[in-house]
Amino acid sequence: MVDVLVIGAGPVGLFMAALLLQQGVSVRILEQRTVAEPHSRAIGIHPPSLDALQGIGVARELVAEGVPIRRGLAVCGGRTLAEMSFAGVSDSYPFVLSLPQARTAAILEQRVRHLDPAALHRGVRVTRLYDDGGKVTVEAAAEGSAGGAAVRYTAALAIAADGVRSTVRPLLGTPVRAKDYPDSYQMGDFADTTGFGPDAALFLESAGIVESFPLPGNRRRWVVRLSGPGAGGDARWLAGRIRQRTGIEVDPASNSMLSRFGVRSRLVHRMVTGRTVLIGDAAHEISPIGGQGMNLGWLDAVALAPVVLASLHGRSVGVELRDFEAGRRAAAARAARQSEINMALGRPLPAGPWSVRNRAIAAAGAVPAVNGFVARRFTMQ
Repeated sequence: MVDVLVIGAGPVGLFMAALLLQQGVSVRILEQRTVAEPHSRAIGIHPPSLDALQGIGVARELVAEGVPIRRGLAVCGGRTLAEMSFAGVSDSYPFVLSLPQARTAAILEQRVRHLDPAALHRGVRVTRLYDDGGKVTVEAAAEGSAGGAAVRYTAALAIAADGVRSTVRPLLGTPVRAKDYPDSYQMGDFADTTGFGPDAALFLESAGIVESFPLPGNRRRWVVRLSGPGAGGDARWLAGRIRQRTGIEVDPASNSMLSRFGVRSRLVHRMVTGRTVLIGDAAHEISPIGGQGMNLGWLDAVALAPVVLASLHGRSVGVELRDFEAGRRAAAARAARQSEINMALGRPLPAGPWSVRNRAIAAAGAVPAVNGFVARRFTMQ
């Protein structure tokens, strides 16, 4: 019997656990994978998240390893249409930090193990969940043991941060509002030969957007909008598309990650079911374009932590849970709308509308008030 079960040891689950552990809460984290996920899709850490991560004492280490992106450039035909500075978005962290998700998760796991070396249980696949109104009992199979031996955990509360393919969500019977988009993308990491340094660049070309973000180790992530779900190819193919749309040569031999993805959104009708709460991608999946998903999950955890503490101290928290759910579902809906705007701006256009769009972006970028507003929205302020 522990105070809280956290299901899922991705960045959101680990952060949730660390928030509670440092307040003296007993926590067990159940993770199906036997080893940490080595691949990194998410790379952007926004200022509100860095403030939250400082609350568990890891922001300084993350910043030391990552690349602070202080400026974004809108580029077309080799010409900069607009610049967006993040200087005014935060007093403490006036930038978006670029750091591969795998490294972010490793730092969070190190913090959890420092707080409680026994908190994280890997190779544990949740199979059933019971809520008797006073406690939550989770049955699971322990991978690696003979026949996947059954294990049981009991806690006052359970928090599911087990991602877009959540095991807990269907166990709870939670309805989901789903939307699929026609957009698809391919991304890859290559050696950086651009000269952009720590700047992000968005290439607003008529054939579709190309996004480019700096990574640690003089590397750069490229994201190319595809013509359809079946499009895409190997590293040489991707490098060719980057060259065609931007004029920039990328060395295919330097590729270290390659991934294609479609876009969909998912929002649960309820995040709270009895004594179990869904957070992060288990509760709301949004487009990766804009890099808000992981950050949204961390902010879920920040909002939930004081409610959990109050509940464990014997307070009735029904009103607080309803407020939490309403606030976080609204935040997810706002993030989904923002991602739709981001995707719309990057879709292919005929020459006429494409030229009009780019002139409008250049004009808006020249107005300081508009520029500042967009920078705040982009950084989740």
